[in-house]
Amino acid sequence: MRARLAAVALLVVLGVTACSGGEPEVDQAAPPQQQVAASQEATQPATAGPVPATLKFEGTTLDGKSFSGAALAGRPTVLWFWAPWCATCFGQAASVADMQTEFGTKVNLLGVAGLGDAKAMKEFVKDGEVGNVTHLNDEAGTVWKKFKIAEQSTFVLIDKDGKVLRTGWMDSVEFEGKVAEMAA
Repeated sequence: MRARLAAVALLVVLGVTACSGGEPEVDQAAPPQQQVAASQEATQPATAGPVPATLKFEGTTLDGKSFSGAALAGRPTVLWFWAPWCATCFGQAASVADMQTEFGTKVNLLGVAGLGDAKAMKEFVKDGEVGNVTHLNDEAGTVWKKFKIAEQSTFVLIDKDGKVLRTGWMDSVEFEGKVAEMAA
């Protein structure tokens, strides 16, 4: 625990010293609606060029909204394949939520729930306190099959160009380290 706190403190210090100035510039003379739109545009990931084959998938979030993997293009991405009854997955939820909070502006984190029903998936997200991450309801296993996932908990690390860097299980310490590397 102390090592983790020390690592977080170091990241905070490095982040503060490397920070280039904070918020995106917004035209203060513009109407409030345009100021908000400009601010939101500046924080959205840039998707330059074609969408890599890796990110060509569609799904539905646990909130019932349509989701396109193309929205992840242009930034490093972590896909977290989990099941609602998986104790290991539940144990990882805190780390996933922490990494979303800390690095969510630099790294996409997407939960891909399978092997259960929507009600159980929603309960997992609530009880695991991982609601700050977008989660797909992949009951049909479409995304699981695309990435050849045969078991949970599995992480898929994808670079900003859509290349799969790693697929497999990681403990929370290794996972957090990899996300920090991807954000650098």
